[in-house]
Amino acid sequence: MPPAAPPMSPPCDVPAIDIAAPATLPNVTQALQKGEKIRILAIGSSSTLGSGASSKSQSYPSQLESILEHALKGVDVVIVNRGVSGEVAEDTAERIKSEVALRKPDLVLWQLGTNDALARIPPQDFENTVRSTLRWLKENQIDVVLVGVQYTSRLARDLNYIAIRDSLQKIAAEENILYVRRYDAMRFIAQTRANLQLMAGDNFHLNDLGYQCMAEHVAHAMIVSLFVKRVRAIHN
Repeated sequence: MPPAAPPMSPPCDVPAIDIAAPATLPNVTQALQKGEKIRILAIGSSSTLGSGASSKSQSYPSQLESILEHALKGVDVVIVNRGVSGEVAEDTAERIKSEVALRKPDLVLWQLGTNDALARIPPQDFENTVRSTLRWLKENQIDVVLVGVQYTSRLARDLNYIAIRDSLQKIAAEENILYVRRYDAMRFIAQTRANLQLMAGDNFHLNDLGYQCMAEHVAHAMIVSLFVKRVRAIHN
């Protein structure tokens, strides 16, 4: 019996539609079928590194590793955290190629977009960088999960920020890539649980609870994508 998507904690619980639309993860699926270790490269900027967290163990990749191992009972999941604060997508794209050669991951978790928006990178340039990197990863039989920009009230009306967010959603849909809608999930929590604080004191980086929710949402998106479509196929 395939595992169900891990339950979300009450502070982090949001509608599935605000997390992601399922997309295939063929290389991780194949590794699971063979009973192999799942190797994941988490790459991106400060939200991957864990800026604002009380310790490295509270970063989203660290928490995600624990959630996935609990959900995928008996499966060894290893997540390498290669976040670099302040990095834009073009710089991360270059690092992805060297990190992939070194780590040989089954899947790349690429958190991106915020710094490009703040640096006023033209959305078309951003899109070109992301698409070419996604296609390179596909050619090398590596699954990808795109993790989008965070929601914060200080950037909610920034047109460049919104343009980058929308660009990510468009790219993911057209390239059939799993995209975690972090903005939508965090906005839902902000609008329905005003007493909860997911952001650190700078109202930009996440705090421990913010990273916990981020990890839970990425885990939910991955488990649903790995098993829901397969279950439907069996029953059809």
